[in-house]
Amino acid sequence: MPTTSASNTIDFLNIVERLKRTKRTGWINNSISGPESIADHMYRMGIMAMLIEDGSLDRNRCIKMAIVHDLAESLVGDITPHDGVSKEQKRKMEEDGMSQLVQTLGMSEHAMEIQELWLEYEAGETNEALLVHDLDKCEMILQAMEYERSDNKRLESFFESTKGIFKHPQVKEWVDEIYKRRQKIQQ
Repeated sequence: MPTTSASNTIDFLNIVERLKRTKRTGWINNSISGPESIADHMYRMGIMAMLIEDGSLDRNRCIKMAIVHDLAESLVGDITPHDGVSKEQKRKMEEDGMSQLVQTLGMSEHAMEIQELWLEYEAGETNEALLVHDLDKCEMILQAMEYERSDNKRLESFFESTKGIFKHPQVKEWVDEIYKRRQKIQQ
């Protein structure tokens, strides 16, 4: 399998850098001051994956999946359900973006691992992918609670869109704690 040249690696990292500058659309649409970037979101998800205490899961795989699950957004942006883009269109745009990223890395072993992790996440069929999906939404509502506190806003739609979707027991505990803290903030 080919290795990635230094030039291709830097090209790839230059593309990925966009995730640090691209603010999450949901927060922009809700007029949040200083909204988090896509990279901020992925970083905290990686930390969350590190904190999972479940011996049945490949924790390292979960951490890696968390930090690559939104990589395609470096090329297509943060598309939300409210942007008028169908799920099929979004999926195609992100698949094309991942293909471009893999090609940038020269189809190396690392590139193939990134693509495999992304495809696994998108399919949402393995226990690891299901956990990372839970972490994605859990991180979102945690951030929403934090913005409700810092920006004195109500961000109910983020909580409504995730009600009852969490599957992993530890993530459910975190979600319950988020709701308890949110209730205190609203009093």
